[in-house]
Amino acid sequence: MIDRLFTNARLADGSSAVIAIANGRIARIGDADPAEQARETIDLGGRVVLPGFVDGHIHLDKSFVGDRWRPHVPAATLRDRLAAEKAMLAEARPIAERASALIARAAGFGTVAMRSHVDVDATTGLSNLHAVMEAREQWRGRVAVELVAFPQAGILSAPGTADILDAAIREGADVIGGIDPSAMDGDADGHLDVVFGIAERHGVKVDIHLHEPGLDGIAQLDRIAERTRVLGLGGRVTISHAYALGDVAPDVVDRTAATLARAGVAIMTNAPGDRAFPPILRLRAAGVRVFSGNDNIRDAWWPYGNGDMLQRAMLIGYRSGFYTDAELGIALDMATHAGAEMIGLDDYGLAAGNPATFVAIQAENAAAAVAEVPASRIIVHQGEIFDAATAG
Repeated sequence: MIDRLFTNARLADGSSAVIAIANGRIARIGDADPAEQARETIDLGGRVVLPGFVDGHIHLDKSFVGDRWRPHVPAATLRDRLAAEKAMLAEARPIAERASALIARAAGFGTVAMRSHVDVDATTGLSNLHAVMEAREQWRGRVAVELVAFPQAGILSAPGTADILDAAIREGADVIGGIDPSAMDGDADGHLDVVFGIAERHGVKVDIHLHEPGLDGIAQLDRIAERTRVLGLGGRVTISHAYALGDVAPDVVDRTAATLARAGVAIMTNAPGDRAFPPILRLRAAGVRVFSGNDNIRDAWWPYGNGDMLQRAMLIGYRSGFYTDAELGIALDMATHAGAEMIGLDDYGLAAGNPATFVAIQAENAAAAVAEVPASRIIVHQGEIFDAATAG
């Protein structure tokens, strides 16, 4: 007996289907069967059904979602920005409350998993990590949260941070982070020695913020790819932002893309509004895995964002000049399957046998959903209608 039958669904290409659910998993997706019996039938009214969204890069400890609106404070340098952030966060509600509020916001849009970078350094210690872990526990079973130990202020330039990063992994962080090895620490090899040393000792993944521009940034990409190759970490290393790939000539992009693809290094981009960013189609054509995330949401870095990965897919398509249905599908893939692969989600996607977790959106097909970003959505989690307002 089928527990629940979702009728009048549309698949990504706009074709009609029914989704049969049994024991919280998808029993069947396909044409309607008049003989099929179900305890409950739900008419989706022609909504397109998409897999749950995956936010591949977010900062749960920084956001003011769940707190009052805070006007943006301009800053001339990175160090000024970090100082402004510290002052603003000191007056904010507790991290665990704000992090949980942001997870709830994202879940309400259909996000089922995320990778959150959490500030870990000699000044804050592990306090931010413990607070976000508390919020993660509140959402366990609903939203999968992978945590990155992130040295926002650098590693070598902040004595004691290397030991705190190692401790963060021992305490339960899933990924070791890094940031601008030369610009932040003035010693790229020393910075990467710490990051990859921790990854090798603890068997964890790597995700490095890289904002360094032009050929300097390309040199860092080459360094990271070489370490990834030597240590056999292909498929476990991400470079977030990689702005340099948007700064250089096409032949440099192609050479670097080939290096990244051979090493198995992925690129995360949120297609920021004020900066060149990696050419997505060119990288994918070379075999590089490219996925997306919201990055900062309503915090000291910028006032924008609401946690909706479908909106992020639209912004990526908009900024990349994606017009065809196939290109819009790539933007959606970056916010779903590509991110799920990097986080390592099991049984993800709309297929028989997988958990019945999906988003039903008022749109004709997947391309229309990305282009229009409809607000009307039905969130289904393991076969049950999900209400984020009462969860967590």
